[in-house]
Amino acid sequence: MKCVVFVNRIVTARSLSCILQDLKFLTSWKCDLLVGVHSGLKSMSRRNMNSILQKFQTGELNLLVATKVGEEGLDIQTCCLVIRLDLPDTVASFIQSRGRARMPQSEYVFLVDRGNQKELDLIDNFKRDEYRINLEISSRTSDETFDSPEERVYKVDTSGASISCGYSISLLYHYCSKLSHDEYFDPKPQFFFYDEIGGTVCHIILPSNTPLHQIVGTPQSSTEAAKKDTCLKAIEQLHKLGALNDFLLPEQGDMEESVVVSPAFESCGDEGSRGELHEMLVPAVLRGSWTNLENLVQLESFYIEFCPVPEDRTYKKFGLFVKAALPREAERMEVDLHLAHGRRVKTRLISLGLQAFNKDEIVQAQNFQEMFLKVILDRSEFVHEFVSLGEDGICKSSQTFYLLLPIVLQNCEKGMMVDWEIVRRCLSSPIFRSPADAVDKEILPLDPYLQLANGCTSISDIEHSLVYAAYKKKFYFITNIVTDKNGYSQYKGSNAMSHMDHLFSTFGIRLKYPRQFLLQAKPLFSLRNLLHNRREEESESQELDEYFIDLAPELCELKIICFSKDIGSSISLLPSIMHRLENLLVAIELKRLLSASFPEAAAITANRVLEALTSEKCQERFSLERLETLGDSFLKFAVSRHLFLLYDTFDEGELTRKRSNAVNNSNLFKLACRRNLQVYIRDQAFDPTQFFALGRPCPRICTKESEGSIHGQYGGHAEGQANASEVRCSKGHHWLYKKTIADVVEALIGAFIVDSGFKAAMAFLRWIGIKVDFEASQVIKVCLASSRDIQLAASMDIDAPVKNLSKFQFHHKGLLLQAFVHPSYNKHGGGCYQRLEFLGDAVLDYLITSYLYSAYPKLKPGHLTDLRSALVNNRAFANIAIDQSFHKFLICDSSGLWKAIKEYVEFVKTPPVERDTLEEPKCPKVLGDLVESFFGAILLERGFDLNYTWKLMLSFLDPIMNLSNVQLNPVRELQELCQSRGWDLQFPTLKKGRMFLVEAKMNGKDIDVCASSSNLSRKEAVRIASEKIFEKLKDRGYTLKSGHLEEILRSSRKMEPKLIGYDECLIDVTVDVPQPDNLMVQGHSGRNLDPKTSSINQMNNMHRSCFESEQPSFPSELIQGQPSDTVADPRSDRDSQNTGQAVCVSARSRLYEICTANRWRAPFFECCHEEGESHLKFFTYKVVLEIEAVASFTLECWGAPHSRKKAAADHAAEGALKYLEQDGYLLESEITQKVSA
Repeated sequence: MKCVVFVNRIVTARSLSCILQDLKFLTSWKCDLLVGVHSGLKSMSRRNMNSILQKFQTGELNLLVATKVGEEGLDIQTCCLVIRLDLPDTVASFIQSRGRARMPQSEYVFLVDRGNQKELDLIDNFKRDEYRINLEISSRTSDETFDSPEERVYKVDTSGASISCGYSISLLYHYCSKLSHDEYFDPKPQFFFYDEIGGTVCHIILPSNTPLHQIVGTPQSSTEAAKKDTCLKAIEQLHKLGALNDFLLPEQGDMEESVVVSPAFESCGDEGSRGELHEMLVPAVLRGSWTNLENLVQLESFYIEFCPVPEDRTYKKFGLFVKAALPREAERMEVDLHLAHGRRVKTRLISLGLQAFNKDEIVQAQNFQEMFLKVILDRSEFVHEFVSLGEDGICKSSQTFYLLLPIVLQNCEKGMMVDWEIVRRCLSSPIFRSPADAVDKEILPLDPYLQLANGCTSISDIEHSLVYAAYKKKFYFITNIVTDKNGYSQYKGSNAMSHMDHLFSTFGIRLKYPRQFLLQAKPLFSLRNLLHNRREEESESQELDEYFIDLAPELCELKIICFSKDIGSSISLLPSIMHRLENLLVAIELKRLLSASFPEAAAITANRVLEALTSEKCQERFSLERLETLGDSFLKFAVSRHLFLLYDTFDEGELTRKRSNAVNNSNLFKLACRRNLQVYIRDQAFDPTQFFALGRPCPRICTKESEGSIHGQYGGHAEGQANASEVRCSKGHHWLYKKTIADVVEALIGAFIVDSGFKAAMAFLRWIGIKVDFEASQVIKVCLASSRDIQLAASMDIDAPVKNLSKFQFHHKGLLLQAFVHPSYNKHGGGCYQRLEFLGDAVLDYLITSYLYSAYPKLKPGHLTDLRSALVNNRAFANIAIDQSFHKFLICDSSGLWKAIKEYVEFVKTPPVERDTLEEPKCPKVLGDLVESFFGAILLERGFDLNYTWKLMLSFLDPIMNLSNVQLNPVRELQELCQSRGWDLQFPTLKKGRMFLVEAKMNGKDIDVCASSSNLSRKEAVRIASEKIFEKLKDRGYTLKSGHLEEILRSSRKMEPKLIGYDECLIDVTVDVPQPDNLMVQGHSGRNLDPKTSSINQMNNMHRSCFESEQPSFPSELIQGQPSDTVADPRSDRDSQNTGQAVCVSARSRLYEICTANRWRAPFFECCHEEGESHLKFFTYKVVLEIEAVASFTLECWGAPHSRKKAAADHAAEGALKYLEQDGYLLESEITQKVSA
């Protein structure tokens, strides 16, 4: 059962919905409300409305409280009860709401006041009216038909989308509502109407941030028809300009980008934050096998040099042997391995040429490597008496082929050879002999021996060997025989107890041979990830004494002869070294791939590529995050510049949506997968237990059939969840999140920036599929187009904003003027600072990121991101705008905005002592926007000279770049502090009128702090309240455990900041704007019309104060229309369109159309002279036209006297058209078109 309750007011719907949800006896009813999407502050989004309707249709909700929006289009087949809490206003409302009850025997209920006869009579009237309507419909017998004119339709051929003139009005309003706006600027179209020869003409002025500022329709029979006709014309023009897509809708952020991303690539992957299984690339150099070669094998040899810091350990020399030569960058690999207590071992590879191995030596080398891998990784196998080596299939199933063997250096370390003596002695150990080949334990050796648990053994074999103590269940390296100690000797740490007594009391063991010498032993290590930096950055390395214990020989089993602790120390380093080498080789392979694709990649180093491929989860000393921060900002700048120049008519909102489509993680993930970049990524910390090499193949053989069982229980974790138990398979599969892959793309961009420069980064972006190229002509075109804004020169001192810039003047002054025009100002032919703000925001983001990256090279990636967020924000930029007095040059038409700016400026300039007692006003976003738009203008004026922009940024942003009082967002800092200490934090909010009152409350053990704040913005009120609480907590001594950002910066060494990577050529934009000559214009009447040229600043009524309300200039017959929110019934605008006849257009209409096409201000018509008697009057008109393509040029034309005002104005317009034709401003189609007087 489902029910709909209809009410008239939104507040009633909200209140009733809350009441019904709280009533316990109505728990079976799941209630929600439905109001319109255009209902002011109390409205709901279209997405929420659709979600509620879906829930009502599926039965998740069964009680809906709705306003009139639910009377139409709500088709619920199972609704059986409709209740009218408020009576309907019309018969149509009565019929439509009753029609919502669709089930048979459904109920339609009115709630009326008892005894209110007026309401009962109203219901009866509704019933009677409905009866009459039904009767009229059923008894209609007339066959009369009514012909209505055919409605004009604009259709897009590619998509089939179409729009009629009747619905074009609502679409135009919808388009304007999607433009960038704020509380001081509500973009809407303005309609003006005036009478022409053929009827009423509509003139539409669109908001200043649209690509089409004004459009003039054709004469129509009525005002409504003229409005529809012009709106349809506007829709057509907006579509052709790209402001509406092929479905005649404004561009949306979630639509597939088809321009910025190269079309050659297809879509792949879906959205989501869950991991996907990807295969890790195995370096090709290490895949070269020697199993099928002849008896003699030549292997490339590399000496692995160990340099411990401090020198408190000795390491056996080891070498690496591979089939193929390592790349040059891998041959010089150096890596620091981090041990306990700040100790480390510096290692490097030294190439020592080819080494020959015969077939037997290869087998022995493979067995030795298998042996020590078992010791360090699978030591439990050595508990048994026999261990098998060299089984068939072990080599064949390995993915990598290399050997790690002990060596002896020769010829002053210029050559080396394998220490075959050690290899063969180790392999001769009894544990590797089969039971059939085992030596009789009763046979005593000829040289001195000791009795071990597994027989009598020569002392020479026991020293520097590996033994197993079963009673401790541990393995030990025997360093030497302690000849001055035996079982009766005093036990370490006990004054009265001997070793024999200790063994009996602790383990219940009685020694049979207590007089045997004791063995000095060192425990076998546990393998660790030595690439993980466990040392503090500034801590010093400390010497650490080795730990030894004394063991009774009879309790030890000999396992491997000649396997010393020095060998053990060396092999404990080898897995970490080889893991780093494999990763470096993968990075080199990617570098080679990129270098083959574009030559600019040759300059990047393999180590930088490796840094870009290594995520933070790898827990190494480097990660991609710093590079990713730099690459992210450059990607934003490069794409922003490309879009700004390519779409010179798009507003900021459309540009931002297109940029988002290009740089968002989803798109970067798709592009990376198409280039197969995911196979190079390293996203897991090195786990030594899952180190697989020749001699220890991966036991989990991954096939299509077994993939699910191997990885299914580990995969699919949502992003952010721990996944410590991930396993490795034979194909090297691992789980990667889409964001990680996208981050790697940005990190690679940053790598190219650091090592090579902008040109290489741009080449990489082109290679991966993101368009960032632009032409110098596009820059020049934008600069020249700014000349139309020169008419604003009277509104501000054009040189004032740059008075502090030594020896700098704007060549294209229109850029500077445009940078200070707020979108609320719409009296200059369109345009505002938003596009320049879009460009300036991107360049400032990169410049500041470059500053921080270079100035703080040791700053952790997280702190670098926090610092950038603290600097690149609207509040910081707003303070810069005030310091530079930019707010004084703002050109806007909003008194509310001026009031908000004044309040904030006064607050900022208030002394800090007095400021603490004041309520901080909201920071107007426009202040920060001015800084960004100013830098956008500077960037264009200097032809994308980032060196100059960098220097200017340093001088402008010095108040915030000195970092004297930088901090994170106080809300975030307070939340982190509360989370670290287990405190409860709440922000209860109360709205009074337009103000939000926030009372922040923080409760914890033995502490209770609160603070309140009020503001027009809830977000701002929460920020201010959080700041107050945080200051109170700091006064009490509570701070973040990780330290305040300011404290971290003080402890960090600051380097000289520099602009990273800029290597582009400047673009010369100093192109002179042509100036017109004064021409004589011949009118149709035969008299000469002299166009008078005057300065724009001298024109009367053409430049009023930028803060006064002023309407565009129109003919004297112009009537300002009131915009209509409803769409009237479709009607034809012109019969001539149906018949195909030509339409005569007046000279004034043609002049308006030309001004619209060139984005000039509308022409100004004025009756300047009247003569003759009252019944025989003649009128003389003049027209004033600003030709904005030419700086400071105004055309004035006078017509001949006429008895009708319209004819006089048309004659003046003819003179202006004649001049425009001679000067080349008319298209060929416009020249040939007939103009009627």
